[in-house]
This record gives sequence, structure tokens and C-alpha cells, in this order.
Amino acid sequence: MGSTARWRMLAVSGAALMTASTVAACGSDGGTQINVYYAPEQNFQSVIDRCNEEANGRYEIVYRKLPRDADGQREQMVRRLAAGDTDLDILGLDVTWVPEFAEAKWLEEWTGENKSDAEAGVLEGPLSTAEWNGKLYSATKNTNVQLLWYDESVTPTPPKTWREMIDMAKQLKSEGKPYQILFTGAQYEGLVVTYNTLVASYGGQILSEDGKQVVMDQGAVDALKLLKEVASAGITDPSLTNAQEQQVQQGFEAPDSEAAFELNWPYVYAAMQGANPDRAKTFKWARYPGIDGPGRVTIGGYNLGVSAYSQHKPEAFEAALCLRSQESQRFSAINDGVPPTIESVYDGSDAEFVKAYPMWETIVEELQDAAVRPLTVVYQNLSTITSKVLSPPQDIDPEATAAELRDQLQKALESKGVLP
Repeated sequence: MGSTARWRMLAVSGAALMTASTVAACGSDGGTQINVYYAPEQNFQSVIDRCNEEANGRYEIVYRKLPRDADGQREQMVRRLAAGDTDLDILGLDVTWVPEFAEAKWLEEWTGENKSDAEAGVLEGPLSTAEWNGKLYSATKNTNVQLLWYDESVTPTPPKTWREMIDMAKQLKSEGKPYQILFTGAQYEGLVVTYNTLVASYGGQILSEDGKQVVMDQGAVDALKLLKEVASAGITDPSLTNAQEQQVQQGFEAPDSEAAFELNWPYVYAAMQGANPDRAKTFKWARYPGIDGPGRVTIGGYNLGVSAYSQHKPEAFEAALCLRSQESQRFSAINDGVPPTIESVYDGSDAEFVKAYPMWETIVEELQDAAVRPLTVVYQNLSTITSKVLSPPQDIDPEATAAELRDQLQKALESKGVLP
């Protein structure tokens, strides 16, 4: 199907969604309603309720829950924004979507006092994900970095490098102990994140700094070699090629788990307390392993943008600032396990925060030397291509795979590839 036909279909479906949602956009009392389109987060409604109290009737924030998977979230918002849907006020944006949405002119720029408030006290790495071409197009709500999770009854001293981890896994296997290294190896964004972290840890680059050229240097090739080695050494779960975050989490939680190491996001700590209280007692964390020491970990998280089509922009900016305020970020960290972007939340003086989030110091250490995914308006396309070329990881041929990535990614940057 040609691009024009695809665009027309997109606009028609978006218009249909807009018609249906416009009815819901008007409150029964005719007051100002601010719709926030955001991923499912268990306690986010409590944050909204508090912000509505602060608004004191001037407007009401309404939670429009997006699909659970990232692709579904993006698709729903893209369709509506392509049709100019005025129902969208605040957009929950995965950190990789900001350049794409900003370039499409779907996001209102943050300026003046709103910009100052959104930038105040935010860690440098997360803040960079909210910007595009030197301008601020979103406010950071939460960040994320993966940690190394391990069972201290099996490995009292965690590995600091991938080489140490691979050797420890082989030794544990020979001793008949839990030995597997669990990570996201399925053909999706999680595999791309793993690869990007390895590339950054080698000091390599996939794209140029301006995101316009493919680099794929020696560090990127070395990362392919390591990914192939760990995937084909008999020290991963047999279901590696189907493993997303949830499967990795559940694989470590299982009573009969063969896992010694898990590379995953901080939410797994709270999940382990409920799923396997016995193993939770020895469930510990450390910095993500690297090449010569701790790795440079890829930043995840969500930002909040204000739609260019919102009919209530002043209220939307105010509401967004409340939803990602220091108090809101603290609450979400404690109750939903999502790391704050505001540095002062991590000062260690808050006993409730420290108890619920004991890994906070390790998270801060990683954030101070973190890696971001390539900033480009076609990131979604690049991610789809990369995950396909890298899958399954055990079949990687480092030099040939690097050559294929160079070719396919450059075509995508030049818009010669097929958009997902």
C-alpha cells in the first residue's frame, strides 16, 4: 500500500476515534476537562486525585488509560494526533517518542516559567530525553534503568562485568546450582535496549550524535560478539527468544527457578516480595555489569507532553507539572516502583522512600553515567529493524550482522525502508 493511501486510512480511523471521544471529553457540568493519555500504572489515579484537589475546581484531570504495550500506546495517540483530535491534552510519552512527536508538530514547546519548573532539579540524563533540537517538548515524569538482580544465597558477591557473570554462570551450572542469566531476548524493544546498553558499555556508537548517519563502530561490533556468546553458551533460559520483561521477572520468581542473575527494571523488587517471599529475603541488586567495570545502562521512562491540539493548553501545562512534581514522583516511586527524575527525591532523608526503594543509591549511580537510545524521529523504525536483525541472538554473525544493520538502518534514516 502506498504512503498516501496509508495516511488517508490513518486519518479516517483517527477521525472516527475523535468523534467517539469528543462525546466523552465534555463533563456533565460543562467544566474544563484535561484528558491525560497515559500507560496503565496502578496508582496513577491517586496522583491525579491529589492534583485535582489542588486545582480546586478550575479543571478536572481525567485518566484515559492507554494499552499496556508500548506499540499500542503509540499507535492510539498517533492516529488521534494525525487527525488533529482536540480531545488529547496531556500525552504520556515513552522517552523514545519525543523527537518523532515534536518533529510532527504534535507537541507544544515548554517555554518560560513552565520550562523552568519542568527542568528544575532534574537529572541530566532523563532531561535529555525530554528535549529535541535544543528545545524542551516534554516534562520528565519518571526515569528507569535496569539493574543486576541476584540471589545472595547463591552468589554472595555479584559480578561487575559480563565476563565475570558468564564465568560464574558456567561454574554454578557445573555445581548443579541455579546458574541462568535472564534478560530480554525476544524480538522487540527489550532486545534493542540490551544491545544499546552493551554498545554504550563498550564505548561504541550505533548512530552519529545528530542521529543522521549510521556509525556501527567497533564497539557496536564487539557488543554483537558478546550478545551472541551469552546467548549461545548454554547459560540462558531455553525460552530466551520469547523473554520480555514479565517473563524475565517470573523466571526468577519461580520456586524452581534455575536463574542466578536477572537484568531487569526496579519494579521487580516489589513484585518479588509478593510472588516469592522466601526468595525475596535473599533477592539483592547491584549495578548492571559492563566490560571493564559497571556498565552504561540505557535510560527508560516516561515524559509528559502537551498536545498541540489541546484547547486548554494553560491548564494542561499546569496539570502536567503537578502530575510529575517532586511529591508525585516520590509517591509513584514508593507505590509503583518507577524511579524519579528529580534528584532531590534521592537524598536519603525520607525513611518511607528508602524502605520501599532500597536500591535508590544504585539507581542514582547508574543515572549519573547512563546511556540514551539514539535520538531520531524514526526511532520506531530503527528499533523494529534492529530487533529483527538481532533475533535470535544466538544466530548473530558479528561482522555480517553489523553490515546488515549498517545497510538497513541507513535506509531507514533515508526513509527508504518500510515503516512499521
